[in-house]
Amino acid sequence: MVKRTLSEKLSILSDAAKYDASCASSGGERRDSRDGKGLGSAGGSGICHAYAPDGRCISLLKILMTNFCIYDCAYCINRASSRVERARFSVEEVVSLTVEFYRRNYIEGLFLSSGIIRSPDDTMADMVRIARTLREQEGFRGYIHLKTIPSASQELLDEAGRWADRLSINIEMPTEQSLSRFAPEKSAKGIRKSMADVRLRREASREGPTFRGKRPAKFAPAGQSTQVIVGADGADDRTILTQSSSLYASYGLSRVYYSAFSPIPDPAKALPLKAPPLVREHRLYQADWLLRFYGFGVEEIGGRSGMLDLEIDPKTAWALEHRERFPVDVNRASREDLLRVPGFGTKTVGRILAARRRGLVRYEHLKAMGAVLKNAKPFIIAGGWSPRGMLEAEALRARFAPQPEQMALF
Repeated sequence: MVKRTLSEKLSILSDAAKYDASCASSGGERRDSRDGKGLGSAGGSGICHAYAPDGRCISLLKILMTNFCIYDCAYCINRASSRVERARFSVEEVVSLTVEFYRRNYIEGLFLSSGIIRSPDDTMADMVRIARTLREQEGFRGYIHLKTIPSASQELLDEAGRWADRLSINIEMPTEQSLSRFAPEKSAKGIRKSMADVRLRREASREGPTFRGKRPAKFAPAGQSTQVIVGADGADDRTILTQSSSLYASYGLSRVYYSAFSPIPDPAKALPLKAPPLVREHRLYQADWLLRFYGFGVEEIGGRSGMLDLEIDPKTAWALEHRERFPVDVNRASREDLLRVPGFGTKTVGRILAARRRGLVRYEHLKAMGAVLKNAKPFIIAGGWSPRGMLEAEALRARFAPQPEQMALF
């Protein structure tokens, strides 16, 4: 094996980690070192390409412990048969990098994943040792997210949740059949069992009720997440969203992340040659939000063909197909009906409900409440506003679809 410098390893293993989208710190336990003890802090507001309430961009060291792997998952650039450059960090190197990057103010946390070396237990043991060393020996109180290995022992997974803020167990494929085809060494049932174990362990760690209902979990306090690869198999959007809905309901996941398949170097023959449009990934995130916070069901937003509309966001697409439900009177409608208005977010709806207890909500008030009026105006009635015939207009869809562009000749 080629002996690499720490800088070379970092270049290889940080680049290899970019394919895992399942990293964010929202919901993390608030640790900090303002008491003069320890190192680092975790604000719990978001980490990868996310922002704290004061506008700060919060970043983390996102690396693989190694990109050597005994598994041969077709969609993975680091699979056993791939001819990529390989590298491996020692436990001590990851700890040192995390601490030194923090001291230079480059990061506020760590997202650690890994290829499988020797065995799942051997790999998970090293990852746990990294997290334990950071917490106990270095006093690190920043955010730690561990990408766990579902076939590792329960004892190791239990310890991982003790040191990490969040655990992620990637489901990878939208169906068991696809996982079996593209990643034969992995078991969908095994992955789901590990998710169930994490949920049970988190619930057991809450230690009774508080005046607000229940205590935050001490085990993986930011919960667990997973990632689904989009476009590597033939699964449609309805199938993907149906799986996500089931995962949220069954395992209490904090997030499902969607990662559009990207053709990788030295690709497996079973993979498509062309990536899906990136806007498909974006539409899935929008639909996921509707499932989690807006009361929509998969059957409502899955699209007649099973695919989401790429030109129009799923909430607007639903509204256009159900014009008989509109216009909604913002001064009389229920919360459930207001949440279905394009251009109204959950905070806007909350402000409308609070404001109308004090008096009439007028159209000009809505912008200050956060409404996107260019989207909402055909679908609402408010003080001083009526859409008149806008809903019946044949060209209403064109109002929301992207304008056609002149194609270049050369």
